[in-house]
Amino acid sequence: SALRAQADAMLVQARARLSPGQGRQRVDFISLALRGRKVGFDKIITLIDELVATLKKEQTDDDHKKEYCAVQFDESDDKKKSLERSLDDLATFIAETKDGIATAAEEIKALQDGIIALDKSVAEATEQRKEENAEYKDLMANNGAAKEVILFAKNRLQKFYNPKMHKAPPKAELSREDRIFVNNGGTPPPTEAPGGIAGTGISVGLVQLAASTSSSKVAPPPPPETMEAYTKKSEESNGVMAMMDLLVKDLDKEMTEAETQEKVSQEDYEKTMADSAEKRAQDSKSLNDKEAAKADMQSSLEESVDEQKSTTKEHMATMKYIQELHAECDWLLQYFDVRKQARADEIDSLGKAKAVLSGADYSLLQRASLSRSRKFLRQV
Repeated sequence: SALRAQADAMLVQARARLSPGQGRQRVDFISLALRGRKVGFDKIITLIDELVATLKKEQTDDDHKKEYCAVQFDESDDKKKSLERSLDDLATFIAETKDGIATAAEEIKALQDGIIALDKSVAEATEQRKEENAEYKDLMANNGAAKEVILFAKNRLQKFYNPKMHKAPPKAELSREDRIFVNNGGTPPPTEAPGGIAGTGISVGLVQLAASTSSSKVAPPPPPETMEAYTKKSEESNGVMAMMDLLVKDLDKEMTEAETQEKVSQEDYEKTMADSAEKRAQDSKSLNDKEAAKADMQSSLEESVDEQKSTTKEHMATMKYIQELHAECDWLLQYFDVRKQARADEIDSLGKAKAVLSGADYSLLQRASLSRSRKFLRQV
């Protein structure tokens, strides 16, 4: 009875160290069996051994759980940090890519505007060159016609006032048929009237009239009666022809300057066109390159945005798992040492109770052996 009471006290101590639940129920069951006196010590010792084994298994499970929680926390934290770094890198890359796309768009717009402006300048320069060339041709035609008219008039004056300086018009060349016809006594064909001087449209009627008059039988007017009058008239004609020479010289100078200016302008225009063509080719290549680069950046941006979304989802899932891990492990990690110590104390108390009961069994065995010996001796 005293041994049962001592063992029960140790069980009560062990029960006090246990948390409410299955552990206490097992100790309560052993205590009831011990107090009921219907169960032998061997059965109770077996129950104690089973409870000790259970407590050790629970501690082993807690050790494994603690190790699992520590590993999972480390892995989850590493994964969370890695995902956060990836999100930071993606955010930086997306921002830089957007800036690059905006810059490329501005550069593309500038190149397009530049090409349009260049084409407009080329068209304006071409139109201006055409106008300058047309003006040059008009100037050369008009000055050439004026020069021929002046020289023609001067030649006519030379015929009357300085016959030695007069230049007769070239004889008309007859065709082979006309020469045969004339050689056989025929009349030469009439000379066709010119359509104008140097193609200017200026009528040569007066020139033809003067020529017909000079070739007719009508004699020219009589010469001046005195040498003084002739000399005066000759001086006047010389003054007129000097003025004609001055006019021709001015026309030649203006035509030479115009020809030089036309040549320089044409060279400048051709150089400008060559430079413009080269610049347009370079700008067009740059435009194509920048449009391709912009397309690549746009594609990279879309891929990065998709990756950012998936990484964000993965980060949220990792954070949720960490929360679940905290809910699963925080209590265990917080009270692990306390629970471990409580189990150790409980096992110690159960061991002491078992030792008491084991000692009781041994003393009972000794008493039973002594009783049998005494009974045997009486019989002898």
